[in-house]
Amino acid sequence: MNIELRHGSGGEETGKLIASLFAKYLGNPILDRMEDGAVLPPLSGVPVMTTDSFVVSPLFFPGGDIGRLSVCGTVNDLASMGARPLYLTAGFILETGLSTDVLEPIVRSMAETAKEAGVTIVAGDTKVIEGKGGLYINTAGLGDRAPACEISAGNLHDGDAILVTGTLGDHHAVILTERMQMKTTLTSDCAPLNHLVEALLAAKLPVHTIRDITRGGLATVANELAAASGVSITLSEEALPVREEVKALSGILGLDPLTMGNEGKMLIALPAAEAETALRILRALPYGTEAEEIGRVSTGSGVHLETLYGGRRRILALRGEGLPRIC
Repeated sequence: MNIELRHGSGGEETGKLIASLFAKYLGNPILDRMEDGAVLPPLSGVPVMTTDSFVVSPLFFPGGDIGRLSVCGTVNDLASMGARPLYLTAGFILETGLSTDVLEPIVRSMAETAKEAGVTIVAGDTKVIEGKGGLYINTAGLGDRAPACEISAGNLHDGDAILVTGTLGDHHAVILTERMQMKTTLTSDCAPLNHLVEALLAAKLPVHTIRDITRGGLATVANELAAASGVSITLSEEALPVREEVKALSGILGLDPLTMGNEGKMLIALPAAEAETALRILRALPYGTEAEEIGRVSTGSGVHLETLYGGRRRILALRGEGLPRIC
């Protein structure tokens, strides 16, 4: 069946679509009430909320799809604040002509990813617009964190170690090669990372800053954090984890892995004395096996790279559009 305008009318066809597809995969005691809002139990900590929209093309790619991406992106935003992700909402904008054979596996993927992350989708909405079979998803996420938690973009300290949870540029490379119809062995790193953060906090490590490395890549994230904290960040080119396939693709197309986006990698900053402990915890978990220490924080400003040849150069945030759109 293809989506038509009548499926967004709010009438019988809308009800059938919700019941046969969205409720089938996303149903739970809160959502099943089908009310105008979700009534949630009290939170145990300080509320943390985020929102995001997802417009990636193609809708399916090696290692994921727009449904998994939408859950991971929202969960990771909450986790980057030191919050425990609890609840999500999902708004679907469907273009006429979209087949339910395309929509159904995406909704199923959202349900599976939410279960993996340990979050519940408690409210949703569906709109249908004229188009050519496209699909866009908007999400909001709610979580809580300990009142004493001070994880923030502005909390980098002189002497902090900079860690990344894995290789850079994988998701960007996958979306780009799919758009170009190139065959590679790469898969997207799209993943929920909240369990990595929870493990670090459970170990009582004094984590200062976390940021998921999405659009704009590590270079953009590092510059944003350095500016927010009023410090300098120095990265080691030798320590940067980049797959050989991504290096090769970057060389051919004139890309820089430092500005290529990811959907399952985080930058984590904490006192250098705790770096080895943090790496040991991260590497013991599924999405942190390739974690590395890649730099240090010092007084000053800006982001610099110590090159393989012993030089030092300034690293700037991405300028312009980092094609293709990765999320």
